[in-house]
Amino acid sequence: MTVADGVIPVKRCLWNNYIVYVDNPLDSIGPRFEWRRSEGMEGRKLQLTGGSTYVVSLPKRWVTDAGLKAGDTVFLEPQVDGAVSIRAHPAEKPLARRRVFEEKGEERRDHLLRKLIGAYIAGFGYIEIRFKPEAGPFVRRVARDFSRMVIGPEVIEESRNSVVIQDLSDTADLSAEKCLRRMHLIVRAMHEDALQALRTHDDALARDVAQRDQDVDRLYWMVAKQYNLAHTPGGSAPDSKGKEELHNYRLIAKLFERIGDHAERIARTYPVFGDRGLDPKLLKELEGARESAIAILDKAFFALLTADVDSANEAVDDLDRHQKLIDGLSHHVASRKGEELLALAAIVDSLARTAGYATDIAEIAIDVAVARVKETP
Repeated sequence: MTVADGVIPVKRCLWNNYIVYVDNPLDSIGPRFEWRRSEGMEGRKLQLTGGSTYVVSLPKRWVTDAGLKAGDTVFLEPQVDGAVSIRAHPAEKPLARRRVFEEKGEERRDHLLRKLIGAYIAGFGYIEIRFKPEAGPFVRRVARDFSRMVIGPEVIEESRNSVVIQDLSDTADLSAEKCLRRMHLIVRAMHEDALQALRTHDDALARDVAQRDQDVDRLYWMVAKQYNLAHTPGGSAPDSKGKEELHNYRLIAKLFERIGDHAERIARTYPVFGDRGLDPKLLKELEGARESAIAILDKAFFALLTADVDSANEAVDDLDRHQKLIDGLSHHVASRKGEELLALAAIVDSLARTAGYATDIAEIAIDVAVARVKETP
């Protein structure tokens, strides 16, 4: 790159050590061959040298402020919006943020766990819990429980009155999209196994469904953490997805988490029916409603991954047909009494809500697909 004269309103970006335009910090070298001059932006023409190399001049003011000279190396980083960021120095990985909790020894286990999970979702890489020595066994036990509940955090340091937890996970290895794919497989299997447990009187399978809900929670928290990391000062999207797409993924992850909760809810009705099981005709109707709900979910998630608006619309339209199955089931179980009525009503309600959440995913898939379509010139 060559240096040319040019005075542009710029300032040094203190947290990343590079120069940005005052009027629009996102302005940089873009994919077009020529930029038109507008407020806060200066156009520079691309030149072709050697038959294969494109060269563009840099504003002299920018080079001077960055402390550069001829022969120095600058660092280019493509952005998700098509721009290119030019830095005078390589971008440094942001230091992990630290959160400190003062534990007074009077807190309940679930209260401390919620605070730890909140810090994890907020993107704190280090969490320190300080406590009085007599509270040590309680705090250490909760810290270990927390590290088993989430993806990444491990207890790395312990003393007489403190515990330090570090998040060792790499969001590049487990992207938000990978989390969603995994959540989809887990929740659909949970729903299938929940009814299978009722059909075959399998108590162990029913308990296993309830335990798998924890895996869904772990993945949801991971997606929520990635979203928050991308929106912290100096943060960026951990994969190729933009911040807006991460927002949609977080919404979908929450919907998957709720669908998993309803599979767990169905599985927990097992003790009501015990060894006597369910009426075969009713069980067949329940299975039909489950298949209908999961078909909507599969179609909605496929639409999300493929940006297929037609499939997403089909998933939304299928809800009317599914509701007819739910209405028929509601009429069928209305004649039951006592605990059996309550348990069956919970199952029917969960199958209805699962389909409703699936159509919510389909509607988000439409939003994502429409946003990806480039404007026609």
